[in-house]
Amino acid sequence: MKAVLLNLTAWSVLPVMDGMAKYLSYDMHVFQVVWGRYFFMTIISLPLTYFFFKKYFIKPRNIYIQFIRSIFLFLSTVLFFYAISIISMAKALALAFVCPLIVTLLSSLLLKEKVGVHRWAAVFVGFIGALIIIQPGFIKIDLATLAGLATGIAYAFYIISTRKLSSIDNPFLTLIFTGLFGAIIISLIVPFFWITPNLNQWLLMIALAAVGTFGHFCLIMSLNLAEASKLSPLAFFEIINNILIGYFFFGDFPNKWLWLGLFFIISSGIYISVRESKRTSK
Repeated sequence: MKAVLLNLTAWSVLPVMDGMAKYLSYDMHVFQVVWGRYFFMTIISLPLTYFFFKKYFIKPRNIYIQFIRSIFLFLSTVLFFYAISIISMAKALALAFVCPLIVTLLSSLLLKEKVGVHRWAAVFVGFIGALIIIQPGFIKIDLATLAGLATGIAYAFYIISTRKLSSIDNPFLTLIFTGLFGAIIISLIVPFFWITPNLNQWLLMIALAAVGTFGHFCLIMSLNLAEASKLSPLAFFEIINNILIGYFFFGDFPNKWLWLGLFFIISSGIYISVRESKRTSK
């Protein structure tokens, strides 16, 4: 029960981070918003880990996979923050939720996992859901829509690399390197897009990083208490708060096509998660 509560807490607070990122992107370049997310995440996570989880403050066993994993998470963050700066949070997240479907494909291609007909059928259904949301041929496909889809693809590679890393390094150490690598990369890019933030923007960037760090910390703790396959269906709870924040703060509300596409994507994702949970419990 504790694992479920921690997991639900994570998916409840992470949309708050997305909402603050969307608000900041009105007056700041998306790279600067990403910089605030990673820089202050590092500032927050380093001392917390040092003082409370000092035993995990060690050299990683596989720095190469740590780097690759961090690059994919960094890309997914940049792509998603860009997407929500242009389109609604609900649409961007719905498109990003193709991630479990891409993970299924990558598991077969890269990890050589056996993928049965049920999971391939679920991938096909999820793909139909993405097409319903995008509506190719009926509406103009813009860069933000493609960025939403690319977010799910980049995050899928992040999950695959995390699977590779899970048996090598401690998750607390992985959290540190996730923020550290991202902070270094974005700090090299952001000077070209920098505008001096006002006090409110500084505070929002710090709050954005704090909320994101707390959310990912809850995720790590929940995954330490329960199997990922059993908790993964709870990730779709994120869409609820995402829609609520988008509606009350930005006036965005899903249209009928987005609801229909969400139904296909979420149904296929839950089906894959339930099948995976049953398979691992045998």
